[in-house]
Amino acid sequence: MRHIILYIASSLDGYLARPDGGLDWLPQPTEAEDYGYRDFYASIDTIIMGRKTYDLILTLGPYPYAGKTVYVLSRTRAGERDERVQFIGGDIARWAADLKAAPGKDLWLEGGGEVVREFLAARLIDRLILTVVPVLIGRGLPLFPPGEYGDLTLRLIRTIPYPDGLVQVTYDVIRPV
Repeated sequence: MRHIILYIASSLDGYLARPDGGLDWLPQPTEAEDYGYRDFYASIDTIIMGRKTYDLILTLGPYPYAGKTVYVLSRTRAGERDERVQFIGGDIARWAADLKAAPGKDLWLEGGGEVVREFLAARLIDRLILTVVPVLIGRGLPLFPPGEYGDLTLRLIRTIPYPDGLVQVTYDVIRPV
């Protein structure tokens, strides 16, 4: 069975972006240090994201996900398709369970916060890979917006400190028996 992996970065104070969606505080990966991104990207064949994240990606330069299947969660565009993605709405839990059961590589849940909240609440995330950037931005779009997560327990798998101060932690989500 495929796994849904939340692979994401946040500021030390828990924000994904500034209030306006700005990401200027994020360090840019380099050829010498990509924080494990190339290996992670090779391990997935499908990307799931929210519509606001998709809209932001389209403003950042060339489309970065050619060759991957990309689904965008959207209440207003569900059932539509554009040249890059398919828009999904409705019963996300059932859709995601079917997607996990289909053959293929793992699935990347890219964000944003509302999508993270929905997937955590529905117990759809199997692994969380969080890169913490040592910057406090004070306010913005939270990684974990308030919601009913139901006391999820995580098991630490790995911690990687980087020379520039970033720390990447990997957790498996523990399923209640």
